Parts: sequence; structure tokens; C-alpha cells
Amino acid sequence: MVLIHGWAQTGAVWDLPDFHTYAVDLRGHGESDDFGDYRDSSRWAADLKAVLDHTGPATVVGWSYGGLVIADHLRFHGTAQITALVFVSAITEIGRGRPGGETGPVMRNALPGAITDDAVMAAFCAAMAPVLPAETVATLTASATSVSHKVRGELFRRDVGSADVLKAVDVPTLVVHGTQDEVVAPAAAEYSAALIPGAELSLYPDTAHAPFLERPERFAADLLRVAR
Repeated sequence: MVLIHGWAQTGAVWDLPDFHTYAVDLRGHGESDDFGDYRDSSRWAADLKAVLDHTGPATVVGWSYGGLVIADHLRFHGTAQITALVFVSAITEIGRGRPGGETGPVMRNALPGAITDDAVMAAFCAAMAPVLPAETVATLTASATSVSHKVRGELFRRDVGSADVLKAVDVPTLVVHGTQDEVVAPAAAEYSAALIPGAELSLYPDTAHAPFLERPERFAADLLRVAR
């Protein structure tokens, strides 16, 4: 199972001890290098393909911005190395007016400040999932503020629509989203699930932007149903 984190986070955010996982650090995040190009979808697609070339066929799970990376990969490489997909609180598009990238008030309030102001970024990390313990929020904040200001900003300087690639998905797909997510609007999940043939939409009540941390038992059970 390949796990793809969100904007300004790292692979360390995942905690799934019951699964055989490969948690990546996206370019410019965590232990990965700053490769200098964050706007080209083909680069993001190549990054994920390189991981799948290493792991072999896998279930791919994308959280938040990680969903957009999956969409990038689908655009250029399809599902040849993907056995199942899980989108978690995810965007699949980005750009003004793109329904697959609809954000909520926490995200809108954080930008553009969180790109260059670490205090704003810290407030964003605390607000993304208010039920999380202080220790977890501190870890999220440390990961976020370790990402350079340049990289934080570059990830938003894209305009990508994904309706065509979502309609072409031909593997089992689960779309997980919290009903109280104010970072990525639940409408973004509904949009993706409606386009992907046979996709299952699993809405978690009273859950914000990190279902795998807020509702770990339910999330693990959902993964068990779809992982291949």
C-alpha cells in the first residue's frame, strides 16, 4: 500500500501498523529533495510511477493534496500498476472554480499567509482537525513548518482539471471524507466519487480533515475492504 501525504506534510503523518505500507515524502517535503519544478503534472506523475516501479502493483492512498498527485499519475500512466485507490479528504483538481478542488473556510483563511508565515501555518494545523491531541498537532506543525516557503507556494500555482481521468478509472475506489472538513469541502469528494465508475463514497460524521487520525478504527476497516 502506497501512502501519499498532503500539502506541507510528510509520510510520517500516517499510522497504519496493521498494513504493509510505503509512505512517500513528496518532492520538496520531508526527506525528499527540492527538485525545483512543482507545476508540471507530468513530474508529479513520474514521481509516483517511480515509487510504483519500486513497490510493484499496490493500493494507492492519497490524503488531501495527495489526491491531486494520484490524478496526475492517472493522466499519464493510468491504473496499470494500481490495484485500488483511496482518496482521503482529497482534492483531485486545483485552480479557481475547479469543483474537485473546492476548499473550505479553514483553508481559505490560511492562504496566502501560511505560505510564508509559520505562525499562520501553525494555526492552520491546529484548525484542520480540532479534536486531535496537542502532541499530534505539534507533530503536524513541525512537519509543515519544515517545508520551505517556496515549496508551500509553488504547490498552489497550478491549474488542473481531472474530470476525464476520473471517468477513466477502472479499479476499485473508495472516497473518504469528513462531513466537518473545512480544509477540503465535502463537495470535492462528492464530485470525484460521482465521476469515478463504481466508486464508494464514505462520509465520516463529526470528522474534519484527517479521518485516518480522527477515526483510525473505522479508517482501517475501510482500507481492509478495498485494499488489493
